[in-house]
Amino acid sequence: MIMPTPLRRCASAVATWRRRFLRNTFTGYPYRAILEKTTDGILLVAASKKTLYANRTMRTRLGRRGEEFQRLSLDDVFIDANGQLDDALRRCVQGQEVAPICVQERALNGHLNDVEVQLIAIRLGRKHGIALISKDVSKQNRLAKELLKHQERLDLLAYHDQLTGLPNRHFMNAFLPAAIELARAGNKMVAVALIDLDRFSDINNTRGHEAGDMLLREVARKLRSGCRENDATIRMGGDEFVAIFTDVDSLDDVARRVDRILGIMKEPLLVDRQPLQATASIGVSLFPSDGTSLIDLLKHADTAMYHAKALGRNNAQYYVNAMQRHLEHRVNMEAALRDAVRLQQLEVYYQPIVELATQRVVAMEALIRWHHPVEGMIPPDEFIPIAEEIGLDVDIGDFVLQQSVRDLIEWDKKGAAIVPVSVNITPLQLQGGRLRKTVCSLLEDYGLQPVFLQLELTERALFASSVSGPDDGRGDAIAEIRSLGCKIAIDDFGTGYSNLSYLRRWKIDAVKIDQSFVQDLSRNSSDSAIVSAIIAIAKNLGIRVVAEGVETAEQTDMLIKLGCTLGQGFFFSRPARAEDCLGILGCSGPKAIPPGGFADPWQPEG
Repeated sequence: MIMPTPLRRCASAVATWRRRFLRNTFTGYPYRAILEKTTDGILLVAASKKTLYANRTMRTRLGRRGEEFQRLSLDDVFIDANGQLDDALRRCVQGQEVAPICVQERALNGHLNDVEVQLIAIRLGRKHGIALISKDVSKQNRLAKELLKHQERLDLLAYHDQLTGLPNRHFMNAFLPAAIELARAGNKMVAVALIDLDRFSDINNTRGHEAGDMLLREVARKLRSGCRENDATIRMGGDEFVAIFTDVDSLDDVARRVDRILGIMKEPLLVDRQPLQATASIGVSLFPSDGTSLIDLLKHADTAMYHAKALGRNNAQYYVNAMQRHLEHRVNMEAALRDAVRLQQLEVYYQPIVELATQRVVAMEALIRWHHPVEGMIPPDEFIPIAEEIGLDVDIGDFVLQQSVRDLIEWDKKGAAIVPVSVNITPLQLQGGRLRKTVCSLLEDYGLQPVFLQLELTERALFASSVSGPDDGRGDAIAEIRSLGCKIAIDDFGTGYSNLSYLRRWKIDAVKIDQSFVQDLSRNSSDSAIVSAIIAIAKNLGIRVVAEGVETAEQTDMLIKLGCTLGQGFFFSRPARAEDCLGILGCSGPKAIPPGGFADPWQPEG
């Protein structure tokens, strides 16, 4: 039956009035003005998924006029490959709380936008409707993908040897501590086997360096095949390799794996289509009997390897003879360190951070020193790990922080042009909010501006913050310290759990490139590429870069060419006592470091 023309016109007018009523019920004054000005896209739909209204942001983003949306459904606007949107609509209509979902918007020209959509149930007159608030996250997603690409590039450069393809020493710096922690938790052992090729220099001299490189690649291939999947085979450099055996239950287990390597090495290797015999001397150390740190285990494996060389090469030796002596020394060191803290035998030294181009001092790093009354100066890498294990690292960290503030005030009273001081912080200091209270108290008691204080955390400490439990409070502690006006830096960048997400998550002000990357900068193309990549990424993120361990003019020039502006190392100054820093901050001369004056070195790179 065909409806008469007057009735058709009446029905059309009623439908038009109904659409306007439903639209204006929610978007009338003052709501319409609010919705039109918001920067998020807003779409109102009926329960049937028919669109009723789109605000200005949504219309502009999709290139459609307002009346066009009244002829569309949600399926015309969003691409929902996984059915998230339909499920969210159903639950929203049922009155359930719906978390934001990620889908894509389809513009009129075919362009797709990544969006995050929040659904809210509303009333449209007497009927139910849904408001969809759409936030464009395309830019964030592109940035995340770029960061991932840069991360993968850094990982490839930083953690693998270009010649052999094996992981390198930087990988070992992350892998071995993690393996030690797993072994400690599982009451297992870890074995470190240092493998040094016998008379490798003779092969280079007689066959040439190309043959030597081919031999190293063949050795790497065989070592990789001789180790289990969970173990690590690493090229340390030159003709030295390291095999790290994990999940070790007994000495017999270690012996079987070491004997397998010796057997592989005795087999002739095919180099440039010619068989070549290469043997190796192996030194083995064990966790926990021979050491509980990367430094100790490598040092003891190295000692055992030289013992194997002395016994005629082509054999393996275990570091067991000095175990009791090591234990006694360790016990004595613990007792002496406790006395040093109690008797205030520790002292804070300062090393300048300079502008590479001018050698102007722009900051100082506070460094703990221990002058033993009998043994003399004890290196920090010997007593700091002990302090961490026996729980003295917090006391030492607080002492360095307090002494640094006192020295800053004393320098200022004596007329020195003071500069910011950077202080290392341990993971335990971040717990419980105590660090913020300490910093606030020091700043208030001494009247020091927060900009003169920077806190440095190693990648290990930052990693601990990122994986700690919800009640740990370390992440909040970092944010709270930064909110005071103090700066945050990552120390020894590249040697631990290097991850660009730290730079975004914690809003880092500076990264300090570890000296291991700087030492061979002019001779090692991999280190040069890594440093260049770190500098480029940091600049894009507005983060300052400091090169540690600068010891030569050649390294300084190389760093300047790569775009690094700040450096620290023996080339500029050795660590000095507080009273000697007055000369560093205030004296001038042809060979002296120019006076710094106050300048904030942690402003973003221009």
